[in-house]
Amino acid sequence: MTFASTTRDEGKANVKSAPLVDLVIFDCDGVLVDSEVISCRAHAQVLSRNGYPITPEQVFARFLGRSARQATLEIEAEIGRRLPEDFHQQLRGELYGLFEADLKAIPHIHDALDAIVLPVCVASSGSHRRMRISLGATRLFDRFAPNIFSASEVENGKPAPDLFLFAASRMQARADRCLVIEDSVAGIAAARAAGMRVLGFCGGSHCEPGYDEALRAAGAFLTFDDMRQLPALIAQARAQMAAE
Repeated sequence: MTFASTTRDEGKANVKSAPLVDLVIFDCDGVLVDSEVISCRAHAQVLSRNGYPITPEQVFARFLGRSARQATLEIEAEIGRRLPEDFHQQLRGELYGLFEADLKAIPHIHDALDAIVLPVCVASSGSHRRMRISLGATRLFDRFAPNIFSASEVENGKPAPDLFLFAASRMQARADRCLVIEDSVAGIAAARAAGMRVLGFCGGSHCEPGYDEALRAAGAFLTFDDMRQLPALIAQARAQMAAE
């Protein structure tokens, strides 16, 4: 039996033609489910009832993409006292009630997932319980389970890189071969700190005109506002990575 030899140039060509993206990591809120406006409204209502007046717009500006745990610690440090022991229980009750009434999947996300042939997972600042409810209500949970990862599983949430590195490790993917889909500045900062390339999604109901510019300034190398564009953008990202 004989074997075909491979020249050095042929070897380089094979490397160039190999897929340079092993894993697509999705944020959850604002990327898979259109929940950010609902979440900011719930957070503002519960904080205001507990003596910390704040608007949904202010919650959006300060805490989008960050975990409730981090937001709570920051607020408690600011006011010099602990929020009530049942604060997170109040927040969950408010949020899940609004989810049941109003939550929808991001338009065309199911079609986009159907067209993506690479492995996918979720890495979210939200808790597992929250994602089970939000992804379950929008028929997305079974499309990702068990590859759903929460900031509750790492020491530091976004904008630290811990969660994305954890997700890559669990999925047995190299960080520099992961592509992240994010809608928040904190999430993009986390992905870039993890050494990952990011597509910035600005098609959620919380995204106002000019939001794409903020995502690019944070480090997204491309932005888009329609999930039907995503499969082609993944192919474009792979081509750009191969050319570098």
